[in-house]
Amino acid sequence: MTNWFITGISRGLGRALATAALARGDTVVGTARSGSFSLDHEFGTLHVLAADLGAQGSAEASVTRAFELVGTIDVVVNNAGHGLLGAVESATDQEVQALFAVDFFAPLRIIQTALPHLRKQGSGHIINITSIAGRAPTTGTAIYTAAKSALEGLSMGLALEVAPLGVKVTAVAPGAFRTDFLSPRSIQRSGAADAAYSETIGRSAAAFETADGHQVGDPELAAMAIIALADSDDPPLHLLLGSDALARARAKLERVIEEIDAWESVTRITDFREQSGAGDDAGGQEHA
Repeated sequence: MTNWFITGISRGLGRALATAALARGDTVVGTARSGSFSLDHEFGTLHVLAADLGAQGSAEASVTRAFELVGTIDVVVNNAGHGLLGAVESATDQEVQALFAVDFFAPLRIIQTALPHLRKQGSGHIINITSIAGRAPTTGTAIYTAAKSALEGLSMGLALEVAPLGVKVTAVAPGAFRTDFLSPRSIQRSGAADAAYSETIGRSAAAFETADGHQVGDPELAAMAIIALADSDDPPLHLLLGSDALARARAKLERVIEEIDAWESVTRITDFREQSGAGDDAGGQEHA
């Protein structure tokens, strides 16, 4: 039996994951904006906590309550989040702050609150649901990409800190899944971009409009993949979900390697030169 703490279980991947965990008899403590939310299940135990993770103190309180309810938590899944589409130039401070509050700062505070408990347990697995956008962004997702890239970076640095403590960390980067992520109740769009962006933001906005309901990813299969990840004795630090995420990640890596190679000579000339010996001038000037 596994005890899960999962944020955002009312819809999308979070709902699919909670349902799959309950189906095998696990215990799930999940957050939803409305505490009245529930899932039909024949097995397992479900606790639903009302939590607006963008509100101050809500993330910390939900984790504290989860440990009070079940004692030990084996897997912490930072899943809740929303998107923001549009040009960087058009994004307001309020939109950016609201996005980062839920997509980055809530996971950070959940992790900070959970870690003392996980350290005491000497075990636990933190799974951060990021996005392929955080590794290989598409046009029109820059602010969302920034939040997910921050969560990716946090995951990598955190893994180095907690590995000796028996705590595992995985950043899961899904591609496009057939959830309501692109629906009006989930996605947000910044104000209309200047006409100068018609070939970039304009084209991407049109593509997003037609993508909803046609995504290649199946959230129920993604849930099973995450359960397999949680059950693994040797989980990866990074996990891609979806063939589209795989293609985008590989293309990005190829471009990065090509760019590194093309600019390698410039990269190398920034190192300090070897001093030629005691005869160098007293001013310490470098010689070609």
